[in-house]
Parts: sequence; C-alpha cells; structure tokens
Amino acid sequence: MKLLRIKRKIELAVISDVHLGTHGCHAKHLLNYLSSIEPKKLILNGDIVDAWQFRKRYFPKSHLKVIKKIMNMAADGVEVIYITGNHDEMLRKFTGNTIGNISIVDKLALDLHGKKAWFFHGDVFDVSIQNAKWLAKLGDYGYRALTQLNRLVNWYLERRGKERYSLSDKVKNDAKNAEKRIKKFEKVISDLAIENAYDYVVCGHIHHPKMAYIENKHGTTMYLNSGDWVENFTALEYQFKRWKVYHYNKDKLSPFFVDEDFENMEFRDLIAAITIVEQHEKKAK
Repeated sequence: MKLLRIKRKIELAVISDVHLGTHGCHAKHLLNYLSSIEPKKLILNGDIVDAWQFRKRYFPKSHLKVIKKIMNMAADGVEVIYITGNHDEMLRKFTGNTIGNISIVDKLALDLHGKKAWFFHGDVFDVSIQNAKWLAKLGDYGYRALTQLNRLVNWYLERRGKERYSLSDKVKNDAKNAEKRIKKFEKVISDLAIENAYDYVVCGHIHHPKMAYIENKHGTTMYLNSGDWVENFTALEYQFKRWKVYHYNKDKLSPFFVDEDFENMEFRDLIAAITIVEQHEKKAK
C-alpha cells in the first residue's frame, strides 16, 4: 500500500557540491530530501556531477536515481536551473541551452520580492582553482581518499551508537590557512555583491554552509552558501521572503523516504526520464 506523502512547498531550493560519481557522495540522503519538497525553482549550484573523479566502473544506482528524480521534477513543472561549477565545467560549453524546464547557465540573477539575488558556484573566486588547477585536482584525490575512510569510521561509530565524526572537517579546521581562506572567499564575493547592489549572494564550492550578513563601508549583503552533500548534507531554502539553511541530519522538518517507484530503477529508466522531458518541451511549443 502506498502512503500519502505531503511535501513541503517552497519557492526556491538550492543545492550544490553533490559530486555524483564519487564514493563521497551521499546520494540516498539527497534523494530523500528532494522527495520531501515541492519547489517552484530548483537551483543546482555547481559540482552536481564530478567529472574530475568520474570512472566508468563507479556510478551506482542511487546516483542515477538522483538524476531521474531531478528529471521528473522538471517534467512535473519545476524550473530546474543548472549553474556550472569547476568539477562539472565540461557543461560550460552548453551554457545558454534549455531542454524543457532545465536550463544551463554560468551565473544567475533573480528578483525575489523586490530584492536582487546573485547566484554562482564560486570557483572563479578561488585562487587555488584559477592559478594551479593541477594542484587543486591533486588535493581533490586526497580528499576523496579521506571521505572513503570517513565513511568506514562513521559506519563503525553508528554501530556503536556514537555520533558521526568528520575527519575531513578535522583536517580542514586544523589546517593553518583554512579559516583564512574561507573568510577571504566570503569577503571577496560579498564585496563584489555589495558593489553591484545585490541584496543576496548565493554560492557553493567551499563545502561550508552559511547564512550571514556581511557589511563593508559601501553597504550590506546577505552571504549564503549551500554547503554540500558529501559531509554536511545541506541545502538553502527560500520561502515567505526568508532564507534558511536546511540541515538533513538536524532539521526538525524530517525528510520523507523516496517513493517505491525508485526502488527498482534501472539505467533504461533514466533514459525514459530524459525522453519525458523532451516530450514535455515539444508539447510546450
């Protein structure tokens, strides 16, 4: 018997840094979250698929289900906006293209109840990415190994009834320049947003969820970072003229479990979902 699921209706949801195609991605958590909401717009703010670490041998069914879920949301009328990031930069050649309700862009500006919002992934403001991409990728492989080890550690801790622990958070927090780098990232982005009179600036990239007002001598902006689905399992939500950071593990609005339709999904079902989106586009014309 299929249970009736009441989804939370929200105006806007923002997710980033999912890293589908990697061992660190928690696709099931994300699928549960997407199944719990009914947004008017879904903004995928970069690094949804990880081309840097993509391997033909590793793209599990749970990762395919996330893609199918997003396709189905688009077919049901949700406007899906994919903002490219550094790990999925191969999509930047398709910037400006639209398939049904799915569009691909490098950045986005929206008017939210009379306030200006600016969306982008954030990698263009990261010196380590722009000036030494090979070094960033080398560090990325180390991060991948660390997240795999972390999953084993957390599996053991959960079996013992203890709280989860983030090894990568520990490494990043202990790193001498980690906090300095994050603050510089936030300041550069916020200063530019203030200079261009944006009330909100929304990014991802650094896997550090945050919502804060940042001020300089020229004005104020609200800085928002959607975090990630590797460690923090966070999203940004906008409803009733307010923003909030949604925490999968802590938020009182518990996510629903996925529909039974996804349980036996195969690769051919993903192709069928894409076909549905294309048919939707033809009907709209």
